[in-house]
Amino acid sequence: MSHASVHIVVRNTAPSDFAHIIELSRKIYPFGPPYNEAQLASQHRVFPEGQFVAIDRQSGALVGMAASLIVLWNDYDMRMNWRDFTNNGFFTNHDPLRGRTLYSAEVMVSPTHQRQGIGTKIYDARLVLARRLRLLRIRAGGRLRGYHRYADQLSAEDYAIKVVRGEIKDPTLSFQLKCGYHILAVVPNYLPKDPESLGWVAIIEWINEEVAKPEDYLGRDPRFQPPSEPLSRYP
Repeated sequence: MSHASVHIVVRNTAPSDFAHIIELSRKIYPFGPPYNEAQLASQHRVFPEGQFVAIDRQSGALVGMAASLIVLWNDYDMRMNWRDFTNNGFFTNHDPLRGRTLYSAEVMVSPTHQRQGIGTKIYDARLVLARRLRLLRIRAGGRLRGYHRYADQLSAEDYAIKVVRGEIKDPTLSFQLKCGYHILAVVPNYLPKDPESLGWVAIIEWINEEVAKPEDYLGRDPRFQPPSEPLSRYP
């Protein structure tokens, strides 16, 4: 843990945080509209436990956030985009009665506070939530933020494979893999206007081994097998 992260506390989002989240989203996503108050209010209303912010206790500044909802994965297709998975950011498709998948719709860390352990604290808070609710897994669309540098040389899938092998370091995906996530697929048009990923994301998964059964690991693509992962997890 970095020295800076000692001063960071992660807690559930409150309505008083909305304006600060909107401002943060403007910095993270300059290519698209920021979150709006109606979306954040809806997220908070339908699933307050799944929304988090990271606060610097020294300055009081909001330096990160995470947003999530529970879905029944069989209702979705792997190639759907962010709007499909989140009902346009309102999370009104939150399905805690049938769903076993915590879908990570968002993680943001302030550009001036990155590489300080804040993202790790946010991810850890989400793992605690998934375990407490006895959910099977967390899934997300991880932006391939570095892909624009390699798009003239590699397909998006080949880029992701090289990131898994450690041959390329991606600002987002490399961190997610280090946190114990695995790639299920690489899909286009998740965030179509993103100039860094060119719309490409890796659909990633963390499995809750406290509740998982062997069949829950079926369907993993061996091309995305991390070097240290047992082959049995890629049947």
